Amino acid sequence: MSAAGPSPSPTTSRCSAPPPLPTIPVIDIGAGGPLELVLRARPQALALMEAAHQQFTLPLVRAADWRGRRWLARAGNPHLAEIDAIAAELGRPGAHGLNLSYEWACTSGVAPDAGGAMVLRRTLDWPFHGLGRNTVVARRDGPASPWLDITWPGFVGVFTALAPGRFAAAINQAPLRRRTGLMAADWLIDRVTVGRSTDLPPCHLLRAVFETCRDYAEARNLLTTSPLCLPALFILAGAKAGEGCIIERKEEAAAVVDAPAAIANGWLTPAFGRGWARGFDSPTRQCLLAACQAGPCDDLEWLQPPIINPYTRLAAVLEPATGRLTLQGWERSGPATRILHLEAQN
Repeated sequence: MSAAGPSPSPTTSRCSAPPPLPTIPVIDIGAGGPLELVLRARPQALALMEAAHQQFTLPLVRAADWRGRRWLARAGNPHLAEIDAIAAELGRPGAHGLNLSYEWACTSGVAPDAGGAMVLRRTLDWPFHGLGRNTVVARRDGPASPWLDITWPGFVGVFTALAPGRFAAAINQAPLRRRTGLMAADWLIDRVTVGRSTDLPPCHLLRAVFETCRDYAEARNLLTTSPLCLPALFILAGAKAGEGCIIERKEEAAAVVDAPAAIANGWLTPAFGRGWARGFDSPTRQCLLAACQAGPCDDLEWLQPPIINPYTRLAAVLEPATGRLTLQGWERSGPATRILHLEAQN
């Protein structure tokens, strides 16, 4: 008898293959709104609430809910009733606080492709686990025309979206204003300033743009002139050649940089000052995307570090002229979903 014992069978010696990545759901909610999306994608909504409880603890989530709802009520926010309904439907804390969470960074750019059509490329970076694997695309109807909302069940604002034949747009977080020289103190002052405002958050303004604006010119005007409760960076690409820009916003001021252009989380306009840039190496992310989109830049080939980093939760390419969307969810460990290729007529 051999001292080594029986040889392992082929089944036990072979490493099991990793499970395939999930696909990103595309859900037609028509005019149903965010509550309809929660009803249609309840597992993803509950997964996000559970992730928030684990990552931030239940007491902090409850505190964020209390503070967020109080501000929404005082500001007379038009979407408070929607968030209340979502919270009631889910039956657990998190809906109000998560809807007002803006501790994220992004890299975005707008530039023409070889044929002259505008393309918007973007990554969204957020230190919140679960966003990548629970990303969904909601087909939505509105007064202007149908559009595609890249989102998460339970969120009422819009961060990245595509209206085929009209425009595509996304939001990057603006740099934190330098007031005291201490980042923590400046962050706290900014939160107090936002708490005194009654104007819309940037993601609520962007939702209004997709619901009501009929073309690039209307979208650009609304994003440039509407008051906001805090600064933001809007990236806008139209369906016609030459329609593309980055709109840098403060609460009552705006600066426009025409395409081709790229931005991360620092100001491009010198008059707005430097500020505290957000996320991983904002200047390098901005310069790298600008260089990538200046040459051949197919699909998601432009995803290179630090554009892609441990906080990246989604990467997208939006083409308003054709209505084509390319999208992938990411988590800290890497890709969290298959790449979604969606055509306007699908």
